[in-house]
Amino acid sequence: MLFEKKQNELTTMLIFSAIVLSMPIWLDPIGANYPDLLQKFAIFGIFAIGYNILFGLTGYLSFGHAIFIGVGSYTAVWSFKLLTMNVIPALALSVLLSGVVAVMVGYVSLRRSGIYFSILTLAFAQMFYNLAYSVLTPITNGETGLQLTTKDPRVIDRMFEAAGDGLPSTELFGISMSGYSGFYFCAVMLIVAFFLSLKVFNSPFGLKLKAIKSNQHRMKYTGYNTRPYLLSAFVISGMFAGLAGGLMAVTDPLAGAERMQWTASGEVVLMTILGGVGTLYGPLLGVAIIKYLENIFSSINEAVLYTLFDFLPVWLQDSMVVIVMPFVGEGWHLTLGLIFMTVVIFLPGGIIEGFQKMKDRFSKTNEQEKLKQGGE
Repeated sequence: MLFEKKQNELTTMLIFSAIVLSMPIWLDPIGANYPDLLQKFAIFGIFAIGYNILFGLTGYLSFGHAIFIGVGSYTAVWSFKLLTMNVIPALALSVLLSGVVAVMVGYVSLRRSGIYFSILTLAFAQMFYNLAYSVLTPITNGETGLQLTTKDPRVIDRMFEAAGDGLPSTELFGISMSGYSGFYFCAVMLIVAFFLSLKVFNSPFGLKLKAIKSNQHRMKYTGYNTRPYLLSAFVISGMFAGLAGGLMAVTDPLAGAERMQWTASGEVVLMTILGGVGTLYGPLLGVAIIKYLENIFSSINEAVLYTLFDFLPVWLQDSMVVIVMPFVGEGWHLTLGLIFMTVVIFLPGGIIEGFQKMKDRFSKTNEQEKLKQGGE
């Protein structure tokens, strides 16, 4: 039984790794294979995977996870400014400091559950955003954002080479973190994050988190103190978000307060619900849909639509452009809203639930055909 479980996990990881690493190839037909978008897929995938450990396994809905994105980004940029442009120290510090902040936020917020927990995390998100935007300007540089300068000390780098004339770029032992090399680094981080998430889902710890979601009161009656498990899930989730924030700074070395707004937390909630709460692949599917709509649909304008429908008669071409135009370009949020409403109404378990229903129906049809053939 244990061997079979290990084998299933290995198969899952091999398939997932192959899909992620080949993204530039199979996303080419839909125009989503350029490095910046691929990096967003990977980074927000890590964010959503971590968020799903809290929301998907425990049912605790947080509107404050953008805090850890911001903390991770600011920490990484300060690491680049003070220490080295190598990404390893930056990411390690981002995850560590995000974990420390998550302990403090989680310790207070988890004193309540349900809507009160959500409101507390929302309050923390706004508080941290205002701190970064105005109060802590010596650390965050306020509304301008924290950026690299030629005067930064970078003490570790200075030990090995003299300062250049321009701004340096982030690197991994000499490998630039821009373009496709930056994507593949983020992709490896995504694979590692998925592996850790898979281990959490299949561990006794993950089962206890699912039990808390199912009936927390019953867990308490059986003698379990649920608070340490919830705090652990919150901290792990925050560290994943910190890693995502650090990777944002790796691929684009700046940090701004806008990354800590509660709307950024709301975005990951949409991603998780859209794909499927509590499923391994659901949040990643939600990330892919939302980021594709944001980056591809939002760039479609009237000229593109006329080109797309140029095979139609002129009168029908004009009509199609008028009909479709509100759903693309600046109106891409309308498309997202309609997709989200459709999924919530007809597939409360997310798009993954839709795939599961199709699979079950296909299996049932095959069984019925086999029984019919057997009867004949």
